[in-house]
Amino acid sequence: MASCETCQYAYFDEETGEPLCDLNLDEDEIARLAQRHSKECPYYKDGDEYKTVRHQM
Repeated sequence: MASCETCQYAYFDEETGEPLCDLNLDEDEIARLAQRHSKECPYYKDGDEYKTVRHQM
């Protein structure tokens, strides 16, 4: 399962100290996401910029 903490679209809210999603979703997309049975986020994108570089080494 992908973690919000490593997602490219996540940012940390200073007040709560928790990661929040910064995707710009419309109402239909939010409703589909809420109705999913899977806990995996379909919008997850790995935020590790150096993953490709490490793979090439």
